Amino acid sequence: MSRRSSRSSTMDQGEFILECKAAYLSMFDSIKEKIESQDSLLEALQQTGRNPSVKVLKKYWTNDIDELSFDDFVDICKKEPVTTSDDLMKAFRKIDINGDGYISLEELHKILTSKGEKKSKSEVKKMIDEVDENKDGRLDYKEFCQMVMSTTEENKKMQRKMMERKEKKKRQDIERRGDVSGSQVSVRSAASSVKIGTPAGSRKSSLLSIDDLPRPSPRVKKDKSRQGSVSRAHKLDEPKNLREWTHTKSKGSFFMEDGSLICHQYDFNLPDDSKIWITIQPQKGSRGMDSSPVDTSVFILRDRPDEDGNLLVAFTEHRDSRGKYGVSCDLSAGKYYIMPYTTGCRFKNRKSESGKEAKLVSQDKGGKYVITKSFRKVLEDIFDYSDLDGNGFMSRKEFNLFNIRTSGEEVADEEWQVVEDRIDLEDGEITKAGFLQLNELEAEDSEGDTEDLWTTLVSMGYNKQLVMDQACPFQLDVYTEDCDDAELDVVRVDSYPTYPGDLSFDDIISKSFIKHGEISRVKGMKDLCMYTYTNDGWATLVLDNKSHTRVRVELDCSRSENVTSNHDSLQRTLRVDPGSTVIAYHLMPEDDDRDWQVKCTETIR
Repeated sequence: MSRRSSRSSTMDQGEFILECKAAYLSMFDSIKEKIESQDSLLEALQQTGRNPSVKVLKKYWTNDIDELSFDDFVDICKKEPVTTSDDLMKAFRKIDINGDGYISLEELHKILTSKGEKKSKSEVKKMIDEVDENKDGRLDYKEFCQMVMSTTEENKKMQRKMMERKEKKKRQDIERRGDVSGSQVSVRSAASSVKIGTPAGSRKSSLLSIDDLPRPSPRVKKDKSRQGSVSRAHKLDEPKNLREWTHTKSKGSFFMEDGSLICHQYDFNLPDDSKIWITIQPQKGSRGMDSSPVDTSVFILRDRPDEDGNLLVAFTEHRDSRGKYGVSCDLSAGKYYIMPYTTGCRFKNRKSESGKEAKLVSQDKGGKYVITKSFRKVLEDIFDYSDLDGNGFMSRKEFNLFNIRTSGEEVADEEWQVVEDRIDLEDGEITKAGFLQLNELEAEDSEGDTEDLWTTLVSMGYNKQLVMDQACPFQLDVYTEDCDDAELDVVRVDSYPTYPGDLSFDDIISKSFIKHGEISRVKGMKDLCMYTYTNDGWATLVLDNKSHTRVRVELDCSRSENVTSNHDSLQRTLRVDPGSTVIAYHLMPEDDDRDWQVKCTETIR
């Protein structure tokens, strides 16, 4: 019988913390970053060779937990054992589908292509060949254990190398920029603390190293053309006492439909004056997108203009390294609109679709129509994205928003009655099993015709290969310091409405970009200005035509470095009506791991 114990009890404490840190930094840029979901906790623990059950995860990720620190992570690793021989035997039996005591190439390939990063048969064969001692092309239990353990150890070695490279690079960056000149810096092991001009013993020891020093501010280079340059260092300064604030949250999604952006939109009712902190970040799931995270931001609008005619209160300008944007501001009691936004630099309209269409429905031995496993998995994901409050169920309101998105119609009382009659509800809400059952019933009723099922999938952003490439789920979190009963309410999933004064959403945000941007007059026309606004994540170019004539402007941003835009080309011609503003470009880094620079010139045509 194997001995189940944490590795921390059998290895040097400093080495144990170093191993935890290397695993943590394989997911985060700094150990100051927090684990913000149960899925991230699972992934981080798996990086250390642990494979906890859902029950174990829930022991640490309880209902009142919003985040865990690196120190919390280390404590969990101390308590939870690494994978043992018993665990490997259970895994072996699960993969050994036919129960013959061996794992074949086909069995292992099936497992390794069902989740996560897909591997080809040749890659799987190479994995088997490396540990297949008797060269029979399959794995027995001993060979399987050897394969798993060698992969785990190789992964840990890679994590250690990545950590060392990160720390070396950050030391070089700090030395080059002179951010800690005149300060005393001592770098030892991962279990050592960092001293920055501080006498020994005058501050609490922590698990910090050079990579946890304050990061430099974004650099902006100057050039004769319109430009901005931003480094890849990102950090959100969230309120220190945030755990004491009242927290409300909601999921939502962006959808691309015929080139137009559609998203969930929110009312925010604040009974008392309060300081607020709002964050938004993309969620996993949109596998058809760029490997870098889709930019997500939030604009806070008043329900009526202030005395200066302004609707916009604040918006998210700063982000962390994982794509979370945040903003803090003071709000007076009242009603506000919370409007999610994405620039379209990474979330774009599908150009074309090719490839074999996935099978949604099949017939069992008795001739009954059933949904396929791949379609079932997608439906489970759709349920999770549509469960906006994250309680594990779909309320009538959430089902109504889902129905509006997929059919354009609200759920009438008689239609909801049909739902209640055909499936079991829990406290008046649809369970995930019930949602799957509804789709099974639809497949049966249509006798295998999948037209309506495909309508649902396309509306939810999936292509014919069941890849989500026209939707981007996000998580919205709102914290209030001085108000305990603020309400965040999802009111629609639609394109942006028209606001008081017949203003479009673009009109409102353009005004803000102009206010915060850098102005330059377009040569040859004194009443035409270009504004360049830059934040942590993107740059926006706005043309403001104050003249009485329509102008034709040719923009050339092709000299920009490491950028992608919300248009197909970095060269375009725009017509700007008299007295109007136009968002000419949104631009952001193509590769988040490199610095990027915007260079644009304009010519009147």
